[in-house]
Amino acid sequence: MKQYDYIIVGSGIAGLYTALQAKEHGSVLIITKGSIDDCNTKHAQGGIAAAVSKGDSPELHFRDTIAAGDGLCDDEAVRILTGEAPARITDLVNYGVPFDTVEGEIALTREAAHSVSRILHAGGDATGAHIEMTLSCQVASEIQVLEDCLATEILLEEGRVSGVRTLDSRLGAVEEFGCRFLILATGGGGQLYKFNTNSAIATGDGIALAYNAGAEIMDMEFFQFHPTALRLPGVAPFLISEAVRGEGGVLRNVKGRRFMTDYAPEGDLATRDVVARSILYEMKKTGANNVFLDVTRLPVHVLTTRFPNIYRFCLEHGLNIARDMIPVAPAAHYMMGGIRTDTWGETNIPGLFAAGEVACTGVHGANRLASNSMLETLVFSKRIVEKTGDKTDTGKRIKKRSTSRMVEARHSLPWREAYKAAPVPSLFSLQQLMWDKVGIIREQEWLTVAANTLAAWQRSLPRPTDRPSYELNNLVLTGRLVTEAAILREESRGAHFRSDFPAKSREWQRHIVFTRE
Repeated sequence: MKQYDYIIVGSGIAGLYTALQAKEHGSVLIITKGSIDDCNTKHAQGGIAAAVSKGDSPELHFRDTIAAGDGLCDDEAVRILTGEAPARITDLVNYGVPFDTVEGEIALTREAAHSVSRILHAGGDATGAHIEMTLSCQVASEIQVLEDCLATEILLEEGRVSGVRTLDSRLGAVEEFGCRFLILATGGGGQLYKFNTNSAIATGDGIALAYNAGAEIMDMEFFQFHPTALRLPGVAPFLISEAVRGEGGVLRNVKGRRFMTDYAPEGDLATRDVVARSILYEMKKTGANNVFLDVTRLPVHVLTTRFPNIYRFCLEHGLNIARDMIPVAPAAHYMMGGIRTDTWGETNIPGLFAAGEVACTGVHGANRLASNSMLETLVFSKRIVEKTGDKTDTGKRIKKRSTSRMVEARHSLPWREAYKAAPVPSLFSLQQLMWDKVGIIREQEWLTVAANTLAAWQRSLPRPTDRPSYELNNLVLTGRLVTEAAILREESRGAHFRSDFPAKSREWQRHIVFTRE
């Protein structure tokens, strides 16, 4: 078995940035189930939030993040996130990420629930693609990458990580690799839902790997639905960045009326959960399948230079957004729960770390503040390497895991009796079930149907043998964790809304944590 100091599973911004930092401290191997650029990072449009302007501060960024998180953010983690943000932006600049500038200074825009303009972007609305391309070029010349290699099991010795078992998805060969530190950077689980803005790789792989190894999984009921994804017949949902509303775009119903002030004083710049639910309510009231995002009053040069990808994509599908309103509806976007880590990215399993969307660091709470996702990835990936690196500043080292002081409710997945024979699910049937029963608005009856169905499906699934069957197994398990957590949380908070428990409860200001029996 080949041995490495670091094995990193995933090749989005979390995997690439961590690998570039870790190569200074030992041997590094990146394992990715597709090609190096198969990830969600390249789809990220809005940008990265950081307090880098004279009118901003880490304290202000901290307050905005805490407010969006609706009572469930970990204060210490958010302090770290906002305080270390400017230094991580410097890292990206040094790697060569071409952030947009105005008169020699980095250009900043504003997004919903931010009190000031603090969103850095590159290529207008192509921030993720520019970061992914910049980092992957550096990695390709310096670090070993195994493509088409699916991680299928975390190997343990005496309770500590010893390596990972993999499957070559082209040849079917099984191989094992040993390591001192295993870092999961596999992304989220957006493919759980019929309508989503994610890459096809977002199948909950890291969640399943970690859960099956005994790691703690936290806050899975909080799945963020982006309010504005392009909704055209026959066209896959395409993200219309929140920055479009930040630049002056407004939401209108099918009758042409602005409606967001009916639901929130912040109007079009309310938090994502509020806007997503408001759009659903408005669609139901008008009997429509979408609302419209209107940017026709913005200057054409702003649309073509600030949002070139959105402008071009819509034009290719018959929409000139300079004169046509954009049909939009909510879509699954970001998994705020995940593998529970401390402020150094470490899980409850020694040697196992998680970074990026697959991790639950506590910074997002019940509702992620826009453009904090890539920032979280950078800040906590850096801390993983600081914790594990041979040249670590001993002042930053810790002897034991620091954990949230918030009360936790610990559970294992319950055994559910199948109420009817369950055929082996397809990806489509799973996505339809999750969208219909465990979506933006939830209630006990629907959730119970979904929970029973998912449990029956999990028992009916044959042993996985190839990439599609592993991915379906991983999605069903991830779907069970989302659904069971949603049943347990009998309140509405952030992105989790229960129509049968529409109010927020002080009793539920705590985290739900799952571990395998």
